[in-house]
Amino acid sequence: MEGSLNAIGAGLAYGLAAIGPGVGIGIVGGKALEAMARQPEMAGRVQTTMFIAIAFTEALALLGFVLALILSG
Repeated sequence: MEGSLNAIGAGLAYGLAAIGPGVGIGIVGGKALEAMARQPEMAGRVQTTMFIAIAFTEALALLGFVLALILSG
C-alpha cells in the first residue's frame, strides 16, 4: 500500500509541476507573437529571446519531473 501511495504522490507532484511551466510557455509565446505583429522588423530578436525564456521555463518542468522520481523512489 505504501508504494502505491508514493506513486500517486509522485504523479500528482509532476502533474502540478507541469501546470505552471505550461501556462508560462503559453503566455511567453502569446506575448512574443504580439510583439512580432507590432514590430515585424524585430521578429528575429524577439524569437531568440522567446526561445531562451521557454528553455528556462521548461527547466522548471524538468525539475518537477526529477522531484516526482525522487518521491516515488
